[in-house]
Parts: sequence; C-alpha cells; structure tokens
Amino acid sequence: MEMEQLLSMGFPSELAAKALTATGGNSTLEAADWILSRPKSPSTSSDIHATTTTTDGDSFPFQPKLDRFFLPQSKPSISSSFAADNQDADATPSYKRPKLEPIDNKSSGPLSERMRPVTIYDVVGQDHLLSPNSLLRSAIDCNRFPSLVFWGPPGTGKTSIARSILHSSKHPFLYRFVSLSAITSGVKDVRDAVEDARKLRLKTNKVTVLFVDEVHRFSKSQQDSFLPVIDDCSIIFMGATTENPSFHLITPLLSRCRVLVLNPLKPHHVESLLKRAINDLDKGLIKSVGMRVDVNEDAIQFLAANCDGDARIALNALEVSATTAASRVLGNHGSLNLENEGNGSASLVATATLDDAKEALQCKHLSYDKAGEEHYNLISALHKSMRGSDADAAIYWLVRMLEGGEQPLYIARRLIRFASEDVGLADPLALNQAVACFQACHFLGMPECNVILAQCVAYLALAPKSVSVYRAIEAAQKVVRESVGQNEGVPLHLRNASTKLMQDLGYGKGYIYPPDNPSSQSYLPPSLQGYKFLDWPCFNPHHHQEAS
Repeated sequence: MEMEQLLSMGFPSELAAKALTATGGNSTLEAADWILSRPKSPSTSSDIHATTTTTDGDSFPFQPKLDRFFLPQSKPSISSSFAADNQDADATPSYKRPKLEPIDNKSSGPLSERMRPVTIYDVVGQDHLLSPNSLLRSAIDCNRFPSLVFWGPPGTGKTSIARSILHSSKHPFLYRFVSLSAITSGVKDVRDAVEDARKLRLKTNKVTVLFVDEVHRFSKSQQDSFLPVIDDCSIIFMGATTENPSFHLITPLLSRCRVLVLNPLKPHHVESLLKRAINDLDKGLIKSVGMRVDVNEDAIQFLAANCDGDARIALNALEVSATTAASRVLGNHGSLNLENEGNGSASLVATATLDDAKEALQCKHLSYDKAGEEHYNLISALHKSMRGSDADAAIYWLVRMLEGGEQPLYIARRLIRFASEDVGLADPLALNQAVACFQACHFLGMPECNVILAQCVAYLALAPKSVSVYRAIEAAQKVVRESVGQNEGVPLHLRNASTKLMQDLGYGKGYIYPPDNPSSQSYLPPSLQGYKFLDWPCFNPHHHQEAS
C-alpha cells in the first residue's frame, strides 16, 4: 500500500523502495518526507526538468502530484496558469505542474472587504441617497461635507459609502480619512485623533474626516466629546450605527448631524455585487482561491435571496462556496477541468453549484436583534396584524420572531396583554386562551410550543375586537391624575360601617342592597355623577339580561 502511494505521488520505484527501507516501511508520509529532505541539486522552480539528487547519486524529477500533499507554507496560493511544457526527447514523461505564487497581502483579506466600492458611483443600492439631487451628491459637487450619521442594517453599505464619499470628491487630496470603532476605542482615542487632525490642518490644511463605526456603543459622556470638535470644525464627523439614533445617540449630537437611513439591499442589488466579485480579476473571487471560479446562476440567486439584504453575508458565503468548489477540483487531480487559452497555457476552473451555496450559507439569514430596533418592529407588526384580524400576517410575523431566536415566553406575555387590550369584553374567553398559551409555552419550550403560540395568535386575530376596557382605564387614569385639588373621598353610603363609631358617623347610611331593591343608586363621587368611562352597552346588569 505504501509503495503504491509513493508511486502515485510520482517517485521512482527504486527511490521509493529506499525510502521505505530507511523509515521502516510503515508510513507513507515519513517515507515521502525522507525523500524530500535529501539535499537537492541547484535548480529553479520554473524548470520542469529540475531534479533532486540524493547522497546516493539517485536523481528524480519533481512531480506535480506532490503539490496536493505538500504545499509550501510560504507559497500557498496556486496560480491559474501552469508552467510551459517544453521537454527534450530524452526527458521523463510530460506533465504540467501548477506554478506557485506568493499571496498578495493587499488582496488576502475577506472578499467582502476587497470588494468595497472605491467611489459612490460603484455603490449598488441606496438610490434614495445617491440620486443626482441628493444631499451626498450635492456635498460632493460642492466639495463641502456635513457631519453625517449612517443608520441601517448590517451589510448595507454604511462604511462603504462613508469611505467612497471622499474618493468621489473633486479634490480628495484635501481630506484624510480616519476610522475608529466604538467597540475598541475610547475617549482617549478620539482625543488623539482630534489632536492629530488639528496639527495636520495647521501644517497641510488637510481636513480630517473621523469615521466612528458602531457609534451607538459610546456612552453619553463619550458622545459628548464629539460636540466641541464638531462645532470648531476640527473634524468632519461621520458615524455608523445599526440602532435607532433616536434612542441610542444623544440629542445634541443628532442636532449637529444629518441622519441618513440605509435600507436592506434588494436581491437584484446583491446579485449585481456577487457577479461583480466573480468577474473582477484584480480583487475578486479569483484572489480567494487562486483559480477561476464559475458560479451557477441558481447559486447566485439563492445567495441573493437568502442573505436578508446583507451584502457582507452574501459575499462571504460566495467565497466559502468558491473555496469548496476549488478544493473539489484540487482533490480530484485526475479529473481537472482544464480550458485551453489563446496563449497555449491552461488554467484551472472550478464550478460552484447550488449545493455549495447552500452548504456555505447553512440556513437563511434573518435580520433580528432581540433587544434592538428589529425586535420592536416585529412585535409591533404582530400586534397590528392581530388587531387588523389578519391571521395569516400575524402568523408570519410570529414565525419571523421565533426563527430570529425570540424567547417564546416574551411573545406569550404580549399575547396576554393583547387579549385584554384589543379583544377585551368582545370575547372574555380570549384572556383564558392567552394565559393557557403562556403556561403551555412554559411547560414545553421551543420548538414544541410554536404551534401553541400560532393557535393563540390565530384565535386572537379572528376574535371580535373591543377596546372599551382599554379606553375606560385610560379615561379613569386621566381623571384621577388631572383632578383639581385632592381626590374626593368615598361617599358615605358606599363606606363599610364595621364599628359603632362608624355607624354613628353615617358610614353605610342610605346604601341600597341591589338584590333586594334593584333601583339605581349613585356609586361615583358627587363631582363625577353621570360620568361614563366604559362605553359598552352591556355594562349594566339589566342591559345584560335584556341582551341575553
């Protein structure tokens, strides 16, 4: 077995036998290492006749089959072209060996970083921000940039647009771009950046654009540090956040900045970005795997449709898909897909399929933050769908929350509130259903409780609606809170006369027992006589009997 493996690597039989004898014959890897560790005669890697000579006088040609077993660490990337095939008549049998190239450090980052747009004209999507008469275009045309805050979901182009603005200006050499992350930076880093900006302004008249990613992570006091340097024009401030600025940024900072809202990318926008990465020979997909990669159209469409508008996720999944496809080609040397090019050389071509894309993405990405903006957006959509008696929409938003990782008990608590606030007296049993749903979710947990939540959501959506109790409690709260002076005491006839003294003081005097005398009596303080909080036809027991 070991001999066959060594021969399959391209070693001569005599040398393979010596290696097995020297290493004990139990390990192919040790035998191959023994051969490769022997002193080599002077040769170049581009010479296909290069030989390695052992101390025993044996010489053998370098074999291409070894490349997939032993790739040099200093040159891990494989070029898309092979060494030219020029052999003498007495040379060993012909073969083509992949040429090894060092990785370019500038292009060794993730595909999503390499494919960032250089100018705003390269930006895909966000047309509402980049139209000819937009704020950004006007700022670029006038070469005067305001302080900005970019708000949008991850992977929608916040950082890319901020970087590309300066490169798009008529005089980009007048600006310097400095980037900080609120995750790893503090007030000291901001002060250092501002101090450098002031020195640079005095020496070269260059203006510093200070970009702060995840700016919502700065505390109130940290955000305060930006205010004076924005006012005295020491910097042009640009921030990026995935959270609602109204809740996470201080009002003074917002008053000094324009907030630009970015939307999730549409599938056709993501498709355009993916195809750009596939076709870009300088910094695109070919730089990730060292060979050309063809990606099936259905794989592109799958990634674009399931990344939830996040270009970074789509590009990263594309890169993983390409890596899978390339490894499949390199691991099957006997069935390499070779395409002849016009210059007579050949190149490796890998094909990324839909299965590769599914394996790379693993599951559909859902944009959801259990404590952020999307959390409140989805629970609001669920409430409004049930209030509008649309059971289909309500179940859809329920599933969006569950698939995003929301705790089922949180949803169940919201359903209990809905049962009283929106269904109320129109169907008093709705509250029983919601409480039972909460208890069942507590007993079972996910994923078994998903159908229980769906049943309760459907019940509440289809139930008749009444907000009379909700409005009654609000009206009563308003009267109690806004009453002039002290709240009136309880009328004497409604008080409980538990002692003789209380009876002497008139407690309970004049109270009419309803079962014995159904005549009406007043239960409100004198100033509120005739006041109606609950607008419901059956709040009176006589009305209820008549209705039944």
